[in-house]
Amino acid sequence: MNNKIGHPHPLTSVIRDIYTIFREIGYDVAQGPELETEFYNFDALNIPKDHPARDMQDTFWIKSKERKVLRTHTSAVQIRYMEKHEPPFKIIVPGKVFRNEATDATHEAQFHQIEALCVGKDVSLADLKGVLTYFFKRFFGDDVVVRFRPSFFAFTEPSVEVDMEWKGKWLEMGGAGMVHPKVFESSGVDAIKWSGFAFGFGIDRLVMLKYGIDDIRLLYQGDLRLVNQFS
Repeated sequence: MNNKIGHPHPLTSVIRDIYTIFREIGYDVAQGPELETEFYNFDALNIPKDHPARDMQDTFWIKSKERKVLRTHTSAVQIRYMEKHEPPFKIIVPGKVFRNEATDATHEAQFHQIEALCVGKDVSLADLKGVLTYFFKRFFGDDVVVRFRPSFFAFTEPSVEVDMEWKGKWLEMGGAGMVHPKVFESSGVDAIKWSGFAFGFGIDRLVMLKYGIDDIRLLYQGDLRLVNQFS
């Protein structure tokens, strides 16, 4: 009997690789609900009531007594985790997120994101850059160089955009920064005693770069011709 052996989806393979790399440096994996409350998705992350990310253009709102959304980022899990755990800790949060936007070769209404949070004594931006450099070198190879550019995110201060030099080009990989004191306050963590960093980037982008896939929509069409290319 000639039974064909199945293959893991490239998204699954990359998520497993991410688990392995971060567990090597002491990170635990945390999970949270995809249907999230307005408090955890926005309020506790210091995102103002009038922020454009709350508009219907960007967010799938769910009609219910309690204002709920399909989570727009895995950052909401930061708050849930900090509410239940005493520092120090290091976690990654992989998961699916949702944005109410038009789809094209580089955008989807759903995609996968990896969030990381490190909280401890005297944690700094230098620690953040060290962790990101370690990850990208382990994932893509030793030629990778990481740089920071100043930016703004409501839940970090200071905030930076993270670029990676790969194959002679600078690629924007995601956002990062030091955890904002108001985020610590929302979670019950003493911002005077503890400091921390957080960063997030798209897993789908990692898959596309590593395997040379030029259209994000191919990852969600269920076409076995794509999956069967990967052993």
